[in-house]
Amino acid sequence: MRRFFLKGGAFLRGKIRLPGDKSISHRSIILSALSKGKTTIKNFPGGDDVFSTVNAFKSLGIKITGRLRKNRVNTLEVFGKGLFGLRRPKGPLFLGDSGTTFRLLLGVLAGQNFRARLTAGKSLSARPMLRVTGPLRLMGARIEAKQKTKTEEYPPITIHGGKLKAVTYKIPLASAQVKSAVLLAGLYAQGKTSVIETQKTRDHTERMLKTFKADIKFKANTVVIKGRKELVTPGVIYIPGDISSAGFFMVAATILKGSEILIKNVNLNPTRMGIIRVLQRMKASIKVIPVSNPAAAEPTGDILIKSSALKATTVKKEEIPSLIDELPVLMVAACFSKGQSVFEGVSELRVKETDRIRSMALNLNKMGARIDVKTKNVNGKITELIVIQGVSILKGTKVKSFQDHRTAMSMIISGLAAGGKTEIDDISCINKSFPEFLSVLKSLQRLTMH
Repeated sequence: MRRFFLKGGAFLRGKIRLPGDKSISHRSIILSALSKGKTTIKNFPGGDDVFSTVNAFKSLGIKITGRLRKNRVNTLEVFGKGLFGLRRPKGPLFLGDSGTTFRLLLGVLAGQNFRARLTAGKSLSARPMLRVTGPLRLMGARIEAKQKTKTEEYPPITIHGGKLKAVTYKIPLASAQVKSAVLLAGLYAQGKTSVIETQKTRDHTERMLKTFKADIKFKANTVVIKGRKELVTPGVIYIPGDISSAGFFMVAATILKGSEILIKNVNLNPTRMGIIRVLQRMKASIKVIPVSNPAAAEPTGDILIKSSALKATTVKKEEIPSLIDELPVLMVAACFSKGQSVFEGVSELRVKETDRIRSMALNLNKMGARIDVKTKNVNGKITELIVIQGVSILKGTKVKSFQDHRTAMSMIISGLAAGGKTEIDDISCINKSFPEFLSVLKSLQRLTMH
């Protein structure tokens, strides 16, 4: 446990570079392992989640070299063995609390000719898995999972891989992890596997598969992958800075008067730029400067952001997939905006590392915010809304991280903008995704914190 104190009244200025995008990093390890030959991965982040993916593939017989250090960016070398080069692990694969590792690895293991058992930490063990195990069973995988209710499954999960059949699968909810698991399983299926999305989600897996020369095609809201084709390594992959991590600094610079930050080499994938579009709608001063980086395999660029007088906005349900991880810190921005902001279709926040609707509303209301959680009927379906009335000022007080990394970092940003002293019960959970967070923050401003 790491208690944390800070005082408000700061402003931030400077230029920063961020560790590589977490979502892309997971996928770079997975596809490097499934291709043949050496792949060098640069700007690999130092968080617990991506370490879970690295350690899982080491246990599956993949050689990965390079020092893995927290609070540092890393360069790794992955010596892939091809689609069918993995070996049966000697024991259960413990994947910590990394939902991406767990769900995407299920897709890979569905096509192997051995049995594997996947276990998880306390938080991930309470997160739903039927969304992934369901379609993988349709493809022919045999899966045994823990059932707490008749309608849901949870870790631990045992999967018996084998010969898969291609399917056409329409995803019933917006989930890049489900899409990715099915596409990875599709690498092993005979024929063409099609995944149909009702809402567009982040497309890192599709881009990475294309980089590794997979037989993949796109048509409207459908992705089609042809199985049984070996992947080809690009040799070198550069991981651009994580836009979810950048989101905390973008909001901080916007709400702290006198602030100006340049964030270098950030991932500018269109499916991840929801936070920029929303902040621009809120009248934030943001300039996006594209920068070419062929090794990144994704659009990259710099982001210049200055303090601004924000105005309230409404975030529609269809926008949520493009900014789901940034919603907690956007709730902080809404507290400092003029007028009433509404976030629609936010139910997925309840099944993250914690119930983020609850964690953020409880904390911010305790600091003087005006946040209500409501429901409304849309075409016969109940959807949840977060309604925030801007209050201009928050008061420092004792708040909780709820052992959730994004809640913890969002509360640090709100504490910077609040009057007085803020105390957070435990910020050790930040190591899950962004252990460098405090050192980057300190590089922008001397702060009263310990």
